[in-house]
Amino acid sequence: MKFINNINNVWRKKQRPSTDENWSTYLFFAVLRMVLVFIPQLGYVHPDEHFQSVEIINGDHFQLEHVRTWEFNNTMPMRSMTLHFLLLRIPCSVLEVAAVYIKYYFSKDILWSYTYLVFPRLIYCILSYLNDWSLYKVCRLYGLKYEIRLLTMGSSWVMLVFGTHTFSNTIEMTLCSLLLYFVAECMITTNTLVYKKEFLEEKYDKASSIGERVKIWKLKNSLPSHNFNRLFIMASLCVAGVFNRPTFFLFGAPMVFFWLLRGMGSKAVTFVHFHLRMLLFCLSAIPAIVFFVICDSLYYRYLTAGEIHMMNVDINNFIFTPWNFIKYNLDSEKTAQHGLHPRYIHLLINMPLLYGVLGVIALATFGQLMIRFFRGEYQALPRVQSIVGLMSASVFVPLFFLSLINHQEPRFLIPLSFPIIILHAPKLMTGFCSQYPFRSEHSLLRWFYHNILCTKASSKQILRFWYIANILLTVFFGFIHQAGVFPLAQHFEQAVKMKPANQHLHLITSHMYSLPLTFINLPSSQQIHFNRQTGQRYTRLKDFYVYEYGNLDLGQLLGKLILITSHCEVKKETKKIDYRTFLAIPTSLSDNLNYALSQINATFFQYDLKRIFYPHLSTEAFPNAFARHPCKIDPPHWINENLEGTCFIEQDPALNFAYIMQQFSSFVHQFGLALYEFKLKRSNNVKLGKLENNEKCYVQIK
Repeated sequence: MKFINNINNVWRKKQRPSTDENWSTYLFFAVLRMVLVFIPQLGYVHPDEHFQSVEIINGDHFQLEHVRTWEFNNTMPMRSMTLHFLLLRIPCSVLEVAAVYIKYYFSKDILWSYTYLVFPRLIYCILSYLNDWSLYKVCRLYGLKYEIRLLTMGSSWVMLVFGTHTFSNTIEMTLCSLLLYFVAECMITTNTLVYKKEFLEEKYDKASSIGERVKIWKLKNSLPSHNFNRLFIMASLCVAGVFNRPTFFLFGAPMVFFWLLRGMGSKAVTFVHFHLRMLLFCLSAIPAIVFFVICDSLYYRYLTAGEIHMMNVDINNFIFTPWNFIKYNLDSEKTAQHGLHPRYIHLLINMPLLYGVLGVIALATFGQLMIRFFRGEYQALPRVQSIVGLMSASVFVPLFFLSLINHQEPRFLIPLSFPIIILHAPKLMTGFCSQYPFRSEHSLLRWFYHNILCTKASSKQILRFWYIANILLTVFFGFIHQAGVFPLAQHFEQAVKMKPANQHLHLITSHMYSLPLTFINLPSSQQIHFNRQTGQRYTRLKDFYVYEYGNLDLGQLLGKLILITSHCEVKKETKKIDYRTFLAIPTSLSDNLNYALSQINATFFQYDLKRIFYPHLSTEAFPNAFARHPCKIDPPHWINENLEGTCFIEQDPALNFAYIMQQFSSFVHQFGLALYEFKLKRSNNVKLGKLENNEKCYVQIK
């Protein structure tokens, strides 16, 4: 016996490091997630991370110049502001009070672009840890290994990037994780209590004495209720999810169905309980619906305090933003403006992109389940009321319906993270298959199993691939993709402070994402401001203008530049308002800019490269590996005034080490965002005119 105990102790010591290592690695990634908030990540994943929440909240609360997108117009608002108000507006009030005291006692102003970026991300990052907590609780409830699952979630680029960016999808992911936890908890509670009740009823029927029956009867009546567990909180979560993003209905529907279905098939739970649960669930959602509708109606001014006081309120005073969202997206012509995608994008592109090898495993597992279903092998399918059935339905039901929508982006699928990790994360350690998976025996199948699928062959490679893929995607989307936009905003934040009072700044952008104006920290020109020192109220004149032209051809972009410059010249002559004009484009387009200027013979323009913000990658203007070395990065040095000649650093192509390094340097320099300043040459006589072919304004030199 002593010998066996020694063997068991040795075995436990060998097993413990693996578990402890997974837990320690998870803690590292959990801390890294918070650190990435403060560094901060300059990567700009999608404009919606700013313009669907932070831009509006910062602009409204701090009275800053901001952009209100079409989704927040008062005519037909499609985005609820209630949840963003609770998560961001209230903490911003605390931040504003703290900023006053910090400025008073330490003479430091903390309300600047860095704070406007990091503070909302900090709140979303804290919320993202609810995903980890829910995962841990479900694993503990069902006796699953939580270390490898937490490690998988913590190291996923979905959590490191999307979990720290201010997307509405991030909130949706958190709400889905919480809802899954509550459903899983209710399922195991119901299954346990139903088993106990049926066991006691069986004992009651077999009891021979009255005293024994009384004792069993008391035990049965002492069992807690389970039919309506977590009813109100789950209903409120669903309402909050739908008002945040109406697509939450697709994620929440299978979860709520499993909550309604739990215990069915036993004597203790009948269809009466199913329908009663459904009715009470709908009734429990009413308070949250009323709360969200009233708050949104007040925000969008459909409902005012005066109307409430005068009791002059009717149905037209209320707005239901999810219905406006659904109504808009049912119009195929409107959704086509945001991009149309094939139905298979979610399945073949977005799932592998988000979850890498786990996404492929999830799809392969679903295909295997479908094969078993159509073969009639129902015993091999997961039980409907099991945790595997719940998680499988939570993945593939929303995935199926989201694939029917013609606009498909990867971030729409991030609420699937929780169930995918619960089901398939252990395969990062165990490999694809622990035993031979094929029904028939064949030498090729056996070779495929032993060399690719079995635990020994695939476990290390899968985990290594998982880490490499997630690190690369975190670096790309967190620090490279559109990463020059925020530094550009910080540059103009300082430029606005340093400029003369009678000078206007004009910024033209192309082939880059929209610039959030709140990061420039400009007081709003549409609101009345209050000076705390003098006690006076004042309005501020607009002196910073942004012109965003998307992926406009550079020839047409220069036409816009000339038009803006012409207008500024008129204001300078008539109103004595000085101006500076800037152009921000990816450095990969610098050569194209020089060529476009030569095509219109723009000798009346003098332009200088003010700064390049590294790194920055616009997929709309991907760097060219075979481009010539940049005399384009710096302003060109032309031999003649008519833009003829070549750059003095340009060399004839020659396949040698120097040429290869030159091309490599050219390629690296294209990962930047270039800021040019354009000025008119005052020695020329300027006259305004129009091109007859496309009615584009230009400046003619006499």
